[in-house]
Parts: sequence; C-alpha cells; structure tokens
Amino acid sequence: MTSASEVLAALVDRGWTLGIAESLTGGALAAEFVSVPGASAVLRGAIVAYATPVKHTLLGVDDGLLDAHGPVHPGVALQMAAGVCRALEVSGTPADVGVSTTGIAGPESPDGQPVGTVHIAVVTPDSSVSESFRFDGDRAQVRAQAVDAAVAMLARILRE
Repeated sequence: MTSASEVLAALVDRGWTLGIAESLTGGALAAEFVSVPGASAVLRGAIVAYATPVKHTLLGVDDGLLDAHGPVHPGVALQMAAGVCRALEVSGTPADVGVSTTGIAGPESPDGQPVGTVHIAVVTPDSSVSESFRFDGDRAQVRAQAVDAAVAMLARILRE
C-alpha cells in the first residue's frame, strides 16, 4: 500500500504544493497527510465541503452540475479538486495539486446511488483525472477505503 509519506516526498521532488477537498472522508484524508512529519513543506491545507452548497460557494463547483447530478458525481470531484487549488491560493499562486473525495458512505443513500459509491479526482499542472469506485463495508470502512484509494491515486499520478 502506498503511504502518504511517499506522496509527500514525490510532491517535494517536483516542487509542488497540495490542496485537499473532502466530502465523505470528512477530514480523514487531510489527517492522513498531516500525520507525516514535514507535511507542511507541501500541504497548503484542506477544505471539508460536506454540505452540497459549500461545494459551490467555497470550491466553485458549478451549480448546474450539482442541480443535474447531485454532489456524488465524477465531474463534481474534478471541479472540487480544481477548486481547492484556487481556494488555497497563497500570494496569488494556487496550489499545484488538488485531490478531492465525494461519495456515499452510508448507511443510507440520499439519492438512490449505491452506498459505497465514491469519486476521487486529482488535478495537477499536467493532468486532470477522476476515478469512480464502489467500496463495500460499513460507513467507517467505506471512508477508510476512500482515503487509501485517494493516496494510491495521487501516488500513481505523481509517478507518471
């Protein structure tokens, strides 16, 4: 399994900064990175945009997309990842890399999509990628798997 420390080291090597936008993981992804000593060298911060309107107001996710598809959608994940880079701008410079998580951890589904549906997106200066997952387990297990998948996805993209 890829570790947050490996991702942070890859970001340091590239001279890139990281911003995190979370919904269903509720800060767990940020906590994974913050647990690594020296994370502050690249981690700009994180935004937990749990409520759907906050995805629009704070991260700039298109209202039309949210109205048409709801907050659990690959396009929403992509816009969250891009939006967190802008939101965590420092001295006129956005974060270089954004990662986002959105999905349904359960136990109920508010919109009919299966519990365990998760979309993760990564935006870098070189690429924008959104991937969809279906995780099994209870709420805590779905959230933990989403964190692991986001770390692994970041690592894979940074190796490309």
